[in-house]
Amino acid sequence: MNLNLINNLKSRAGYLAYNSFFYDWSLKESTPDRLIVRPVDAWPGNSEKAQELLNAAGVGERTGALWYEEWWSPEQADEIWRSHMHGFGWLRDLRALDGALAREQGRVMIESWINHCGSWQADSWRSDLIGNRLAMWICHYEFFCANASEEFEEKILSSIVKQAKHLSNYLAISRNKAKDIEMLEAIKGLLYSAVALAGHEKWLKQSLSELEQVLDAQILPDGGHISRSPATLLSALEIMVDMKIALKAGAYTVPEFFETTISNMSSALRLFRYNDRKFGMFNGSQEGNPAIIDSILAQAGTHKKAKHSLKDTGYERMELGRSLLVMDTGKPPSAAYDRNAHAAPLAFEFCHGKERLFVSCGSHPISEAWRDALRFTAAHNTACLDYRNAYEIKKDGHFGRKSTKTDVQREEVKGASLVVASHNGYEALNGVTHTRKIYMADEGNDLRGQDDFSAELDPDIPVEIALRFHLHPNVSASLINDGEEILLRMPGGVGWRFRRSIGTLELEDSLYLGSGITPRKTKQIAIYGHMTEKDSCIKWSLRRE
Repeated sequence: MNLNLINNLKSRAGYLAYNSFFYDWSLKESTPDRLIVRPVDAWPGNSEKAQELLNAAGVGERTGALWYEEWWSPEQADEIWRSHMHGFGWLRDLRALDGALAREQGRVMIESWINHCGSWQADSWRSDLIGNRLAMWICHYEFFCANASEEFEEKILSSIVKQAKHLSNYLAISRNKAKDIEMLEAIKGLLYSAVALAGHEKWLKQSLSELEQVLDAQILPDGGHISRSPATLLSALEIMVDMKIALKAGAYTVPEFFETTISNMSSALRLFRYNDRKFGMFNGSQEGNPAIIDSILAQAGTHKKAKHSLKDTGYERMELGRSLLVMDTGKPPSAAYDRNAHAAPLAFEFCHGKERLFVSCGSHPISEAWRDALRFTAAHNTACLDYRNAYEIKKDGHFGRKSTKTDVQREEVKGASLVVASHNGYEALNGVTHTRKIYMADEGNDLRGQDDFSAELDPDIPVEIALRFHLHPNVSASLINDGEEILLRMPGGVGWRFRRSIGTLELEDSLYLGSGITPRKTKQIAIYGHMTEKDSCIKWSLRRE
């Protein structure tokens, strides 16, 4: 039977089981008098966003008619909006604003959610949303329940127990452990409930057992996430830190695997941070907020230096003088984790000081169409053959044709670094293997590359080769020496000269989505050539002026 059909049948069966009077009745049990532990929410809220929420709700005007019924299922709501609202992360914004109106708004919206969504629903009771919602309610319970009526407290405590019991059921029967960090978010909600509610130690044992399994599946031995995304790794680390804080708040011993995993994740995460304290933009990541990254790493409590190699995740970091280069040398993620992965084997980014020079085009936090377009090979600093992606991106967003073999070697000598890596992503398409050699020396002022393309036989028709080097919008570029070289100028005045051995050198338009939702115009260097024999080579160099 088709695997998709099996999964659809399972999903339908789960829907029918959960969406019943008997299941809802089975979730009810005696309501506790109070929360015995209320873990601290370690992350800051945004008071300006909270004020916007109050203004939109009209709470100050006491109109009261529409300002709470339409929060949970407005007609034009998208998945991102629903996840944000039903996950209740905005409670920390109200807490940051503080005051009676913020407290009242939180109570009204919590009670509204219980009234409208208090029994299982496919969208609002998604496991990761329940996990986030329970954590937010428990962390902020003291703030929003201050001076609240006994009726409200009983209602929220009863709902916490009900949702946690469903999470326990879901985790007990779910065999789909490959849902990115959704499983971690679900486990977090159950763990918070176990710590906060008396008499539910079995939930704690269950959550820690499930957590260990999920970490074994998702966190690689070098600390990277199986999706190969820095942004996903950061989110996973934040969840781990939250659960560690909750265990300590409940005076529970933090398991050894917890500390080891957090330490490895923190060290891996630092590989992706540049001198501007932001991320390299690999596999669906944007630059990120440096203050948030700093806060998560600080709460993790580890101080290991950035690794130079992530052998399992597949990245290399070269650092000399003020120059820094990070290169993607890994295999594509498995099908369960490749939905947002980029088709960009051997792509790299290059920085000097706090300024970025060569960058990927980035990713989009909201638009699926933009996200998919920015996954293309041509949006990265790597080679594109026959105007095709190095990995086939199918209509469902997963990879079809992709590399089955990658190799990486690294050599270090005093004052110089060399990385040699290869992939066979194009082999099924045209029989070609791509090997890239990158050499850095002279305190990072001398960067040289060599892209080799090899096949067992001479191609029947020439293979089109395009090497691309996307520039950060702050970098200016101009063709010089009759179009044979390109002069690059960084904001601080540092100049670089780009050369290539063969092929046509062009300076073309590009775009950059390193942050936010609006692309910025920029330029890209392109080298075009043809592979007419079974071996072809293009050399290029970047030298500081």
